Amino acid sequence: MRYSDDLIEEVRSRNDIVDVVSGYVKIQKRGGTYFGLCPFHNEKTASFSVTPSKQMYYCFGCGVGGNVFTFLMEYENYTFSEAMQALADRAGIELPKMEETEEQRRAADLRSKLLEINRLAGYYFFRQMNTNRGKKALEYFLGRGLSLDTIKHFGLGYSDSQRDDLYRYLKGKGFDDEILKETGLVKVKENDAYDMFFNRAMFPIMDSNNKIIGFGGRVMGEGEPKYLNSPETKLFDKSRNLYGLNYARTTRKPYFLICEGYMDVISLHQAGFTNAVAPLGTAFTPGQANLIKRYVKQVILTFDSDGAGVKAARRAIPIFKEAGISVKVLSLKPYKDPDEFIKNMGPEAFQERIDQAENSFMFEIDVLSREYDMSDPEQQTAFWHMVTEKLAGFTDEIERNSYLEAVSRRYTMDTGTLKRRVNAVGARSGAAAQEDPVSYQKKKQKDKVDGLKKSERLMLTWLTSDETLYPKLSRWISEDDFPDEPYHEAAKMVFADLKAGKKPEPARILNYFIEQEDAYREVAVLFNTTIDEQLSDDERTKAITETVKRLKRNSLDLQSRNATDLTRLQEIFRAQKELDGLRLEL
Repeated sequence: MRYSDDLIEEVRSRNDIVDVVSGYVKIQKRGGTYFGLCPFHNEKTASFSVTPSKQMYYCFGCGVGGNVFTFLMEYENYTFSEAMQALADRAGIELPKMEETEEQRRAADLRSKLLEINRLAGYYFFRQMNTNRGKKALEYFLGRGLSLDTIKHFGLGYSDSQRDDLYRYLKGKGFDDEILKETGLVKVKENDAYDMFFNRAMFPIMDSNNKIIGFGGRVMGEGEPKYLNSPETKLFDKSRNLYGLNYARTTRKPYFLICEGYMDVISLHQAGFTNAVAPLGTAFTPGQANLIKRYVKQVILTFDSDGAGVKAARRAIPIFKEAGISVKVLSLKPYKDPDEFIKNMGPEAFQERIDQAENSFMFEIDVLSREYDMSDPEQQTAFWHMVTEKLAGFTDEIERNSYLEAVSRRYTMDTGTLKRRVNAVGARSGAAAQEDPVSYQKKKQKDKVDGLKKSERLMLTWLTSDETLYPKLSRWISEDDFPDEPYHEAAKMVFADLKAGKKPEPARILNYFIEQEDAYREVAVLFNTTIDEQLSDDERTKAITETVKRLKRNSLDLQSRNATDLTRLQEIFRAQKELDGLRLEL
């Protein structure tokens, strides 16, 4: 079920964006707009704007923008439904209950019971650690340098050495064998039942809403496996969850620190690095990378400095890049892992290593160089062949040249020689050939598209900022002159309001795109394009005239390519000729 458009708009209009944003960000009024430091990226100069007349926010630094719904979705990492509920509660509006099928009700009921069992199990493990039998787990955590506050914060605990203790505890709470089998916490056979975890230090695994969805356990003493995770359940999919995400998601830093294990995450959080997360006993997966992308656009790998850690980093880098996430790699040498580094060097030194984290490409080249004996001419030549192949893979000339110069400096290779070699390789593959006419045409076409999009953004910003422009432009411009989505749909709503004599409300229009992440980001920019307020009347008139011409010419060109009869073509040619002499009076 989707909430009605009228209800969505009522909730939005009853939550003034200045009031909501000021609860999270310190903003000050300048003219008709409020400004503050952007909560979505680090900055020293206030470029985050909140405009009451539009009921929208926009950062001129990082480009994030939207209405009151998207602000909560971005800041709190809420889904739209969660943001809708929070703002409805804030405004005292009761939302209708979602209608569910019988199957949906059963699934929701099962999920609710599993969460409750996990909550009780987490409480049981924590309480067990504070008994005489659990003393060894508490001593283990304290011996690893964790404080009692940190132990409590992460809900750490102990599973008893009696192999059915948790089972009997949960049975005593009224849960039957059928539901307990679904939890992954116990094994139930015909005449036997036993706990999956026993005699282990326990790590509750939480989802982004702080609900326990699974557990990890480290064996106390001898035993295999050393670490054991919950099996896959209706709640727990280890390929799509991350340890520590429930805390890291609220960080205001623009990157996550990626660790290998639970203790690294906990140690980093205790040291103040609350943006640390780790996979759940497996190599990184595309699902985890896509989950991270919801919160940050950059990661810094802090994997162990041993061979296994280097291999894990090399496996993870392409996964993150495929998801569109920038990657850096932190050096922990001479220590093995983040926990050991911080114990010996302290948080300040770790922050210095973060600041010095290496670009993933240079990290890969460095690892590659260690695979060759650089004192052997044959192996050195083989190394440079590999490097040129990698450099030729960059399609952007500026990016390619930047890396080329960096590699030349680090490995004392003549830049000119390396560049010629890379261009030769690129020319063969077609990936980096500067003279490639196809690439040139693609770039030219992209520049044209980008220019048109800028013109579309400018026009919609002008029309929503000053509705008196519409009567003077309506003969020349319409929603049909914005051919591509989501611009066309947004323009339709703007022009519908203007035709009805109403001032367009960008924040209301954005409601229609709220559940389409890429679309709403583009539409938010549509209504927040920078307009030079210092233009004279003549300069402003000229700028608007040129924008109208550009949009209309493009629109007429598209129509001419699709026209099938002579009469229509003649109409288009007349319109094109008339457009040449256009001189607007504004």
